[in-house]
Amino acid sequence: MDDIDLIPLLPDMAAFVQVAEAGSFSAAARRLGVTPSAVSRQVQRLERALSVRLIERSTRQLRLSDAGEAVCARCRDMLQAAAAAVGSAGQLQAAPRGLVRLSAPVAYARHRIHPHVPEFLARYPQVDLQLLLLDRLVDPIAEGVDLVVRVTEQPFEGWVARALHRVEHVLCAAPDYLRAHAEPDHPRALATHQCLHLGESRQDQRWQFTRGSERARVEVHGRYPANHSAVRAEAAAAGLGIASLPDFVASPWLADGRLRRVLADWTFHPPVYAGTAWLMYPPNRYLPPKARVLIDFLVERLAAPCA
Repeated sequence: MDDIDLIPLLPDMAAFVQVAEAGSFSAAARRLGVTPSAVSRQVQRLERALSVRLIERSTRQLRLSDAGEAVCARCRDMLQAAAAAVGSAGQLQAAPRGLVRLSAPVAYARHRIHPHVPEFLARYPQVDLQLLLLDRLVDPIAEGVDLVVRVTEQPFEGWVARALHRVEHVLCAAPDYLRAHAEPDHPRALATHQCLHLGESRQDQRWQFTRGSERARVEVHGRYPANHSAVRAEAAAAGLGIASLPDFVASPWLADGRLRRVLADWTFHPPVYAGTAWLMYPPNRYLPPKARVLIDFLVERLAAPCA
């Protein structure tokens, strides 16, 4: 069926979605301001054009057939696209305003996003920002979240994703700790040290490293595992051991000398929280100006190496 042939069916597709959502022809007719018989004729016309039965009818109720479920999903996409087309011209002119809800992992939100929030709010005085610090996976549609930041090797399939920057992990310890203990010159030496790891599963103690073509794996132990990177940084600075830290957490501690890199010639591959920081949102979703300006702002501020 050519695009030209589809044009007369577009109102019938819209009416079919209303029937599916309202649960009856009469309820759909009230929404559309027409008679139930008119809506019934539209659905019948769509069924003839597609050569499938979309709705199983009885005297008491109706339900979508398997074909009807599939067609309805596509028709909803069509209506969403139409809504986006209608709103696009207004988006170009409208000033960003309203609340934007952004979810990000706790450490990333605290250390990479939060420091830039005052500038964003000053730049867009009519936009409010709710920052949700959550390490768990968020369902943006079910939870009413506009944008999601996740650190992962691969963005979620089917989502719109903008790469922000690569998140590397480093090992750090206090200079006093390293003077008091034999500083490790190879990953296997970590087995004799107090190591501040995530501690959420046994896998968190299995640290892997590469140096060129060389690979090393060691199971570490420590008296104070903690699943918060800032706590591990503070514990390391207090001399409690060698901590695994995201680079954006370690950076200020390394800069002022409270911590020092350990095994800097090796690349550390943590079991979790590794990869690229991605800014993501579901596709086919109308993005108002308030969300668009936040996307652009975060890409502008974060798509660069950590300072």
